[in-house]
Amino acid sequence: MSGDLGLGDPALSRQYEAYPYPERNPADEDTRLITGSPSHLDELNHYVFAGRLDFAAPFRVLVAGGGTGDGLVMLAQHCADAGIAADITYLDLSAASRAVAEARMARRGLTGRFVTGSLLAVGDAAPGPYDYIDCCGVLHHLPDPAAGLAALTAQLAPSGGIGVMLYGAYGRTGVYPLQSALRRLAGPEQADADRVALAESLVRGLPPTNWFVRNPLLGDHRASPAGLYDLLLHARDRAYTVGEAVALAEGAGLSVTAFVPPVRYDPALLLSEPRLRARASKLAPLDAAALAEELSGTLKTHVFYAVRPERAGSAIAAFSETARPVLRDLEAPAFAEAFRPSNGLTVDLDGHRAKLPLPPLSGALVAAIDGTRSFGEIADHCRAGRSNPPDRDAVLTQCRALAATLTQAGKLYLREAPGA
Repeated sequence: MSGDLGLGDPALSRQYEAYPYPERNPADEDTRLITGSPSHLDELNHYVFAGRLDFAAPFRVLVAGGGTGDGLVMLAQHCADAGIAADITYLDLSAASRAVAEARMARRGLTGRFVTGSLLAVGDAAPGPYDYIDCCGVLHHLPDPAAGLAALTAQLAPSGGIGVMLYGAYGRTGVYPLQSALRRLAGPEQADADRVALAESLVRGLPPTNWFVRNPLLGDHRASPAGLYDLLLHARDRAYTVGEAVALAEGAGLSVTAFVPPVRYDPALLLSEPRLRARASKLAPLDAAALAEELSGTLKTHVFYAVRPERAGSAIAAFSETARPVLRDLEAPAFAEAFRPSNGLTVDLDGHRAKLPLPPLSGALVAAIDGTRSFGEIADHCRAGRSNPPDRDAVLTQCRALAATLTQAGKLYLREAPGA
């Protein structure tokens, strides 16, 4: 496939045919499932559907700009594992990327509808309505990101939501001067392989004062030629601050429900002075997230969920006795065995370590989480068999505190039975 492909830049279209990104081998699906955000099933259920996604109903999904299929494969596999009748459509401009994504799905025995086309023409190429739209790492490459998000929003069901990943401005410090330097050094007529070799040579010889060298967060260029091309030779990309990401969403008629994981957007964890923490605690949630970004300096991507404004106040799952907690990337038995009440939960924020408080019964409570028990049932389970059981309301109070901390860290989400 050649030409512009609707992206407004033939060089950009050529890039994705020559270097499908991220580089993936379908055979690797036999041994691992790549997971992340957005579009982890339990995460999107928590932040878009208030934990009330009806697993018995058809789930209509669009993966817009699906690339080589990371988000597609993860969500399709999660839906298959949960027994959800998912109707998933993949849309991308690159035939080479689509071929990789299709091969990965086939390797797992998963199915979906594959469409080659521009998300700017999604209403013609893959019309909705959709319950959920994944748009990960795409909008920041468009000539008009606002038009792209507006086109997707037009295909969103009124009760649906969207998961977005955009580049973060501060965490990518050093990228854009180096992109500019490479454009000066490599002419547009230079073959792609030669441009990659030139970029590799430049990176190897950069002075230690260069901001790219001094930014330890940047490593995609070491993973593969596709990673290097995407980071340093991309024909078009831009990065966003929290405020700019929120404005982009609002311009498309959406409200951000959350940036995830929330722990990365909590300024209290980055402020040591109590008076400053007190001031930060008075900020509105999105202003607090913007402050955390400014203080941290390490956020090289932003992942957020968004819904239509009329749903914004009810989209996020809330603690209740009937809510069923589900864990993510946390082994309950190992956690329960190692837990000590004084330990808390230590999180690593790109080199800055912070401790989150956990209630005394956390070990026993986490050990009781199996994805089916509600918090009320977990409280009863933890009280059963004790000669002097703690008060049930006191246990539920600890359940609430545990849920708050683990959700903040991106380790726990909530489900409610539909209609509860």
